[in-house]
Amino acid sequence: MEKIDFMKQLKHLYGPSAKKVEIVDVPEMNFLMIDGEGDPNTSQAFKDAVEALFSLSYTLKFMFKKGQMAVDYGVLPLQALWWSDDLSAFSTGNKDAWKWTVMVMQPDFVTPVLVDVATKEVQRKKKLASLSLTRFQAFKEGKAAQILHIGPFSEEGPTIEKVHSFIENSGSQRIGKHHEIYLSDIRRAAPEKWKTIVRQPMS
Repeated sequence: MEKIDFMKQLKHLYGPSAKKVEIVDVPEMNFLMIDGEGDPNTSQAFKDAVEALFSLSYTLKFMFKKGQMAVDYGVLPLQALWWSDDLSAFSTGNKDAWKWTVMVMQPDFVTPVLVDVATKEVQRKKKLASLSLTRFQAFKEGKAAQILHIGPFSEEGPTIEKVHSFIENSGSQRIGKHHEIYLSDIRRAAPEKWKTIVRQPMS
């Protein structure tokens, strides 16, 4: 059986330094996505969305592992795009005004037809509130600045500022949405050891 380590193959995207901001060129990739809004710490919609994405992603993984392709791969980490209609919501801490798109990247061999098959399989086994909200979509960020943040989410401020300053000092501008990639299982790891990639598209 063929085993694929996408985290290793895409190390330049998923293995940034925690010491310095780096520029990456993020190609078009396919994702399972769900949109929502509200405080991720208290929002049931956020929890439901994450559960739906991973249930579907693992169902797809096992379809390939047990199917004719006989391919095994690790499900990629959770990612999220963050924004707000009122940008002050981020600085004032009004997380109820936050908007988000949670997403999980999928291998190139995942197709819309297979996503539909997997969705029906998950539907048959579980009654997930957000499953029907899931979409399969290509997403391309292009040029972006990123760095690894180590520690709790509440302490990301200086790391985010470091990325923003890097972009400004390089004569570029921020475009698109604030992007985070969650490398740690926060249910098991201590908050001070959480690893989060902070990424910001730039022009």
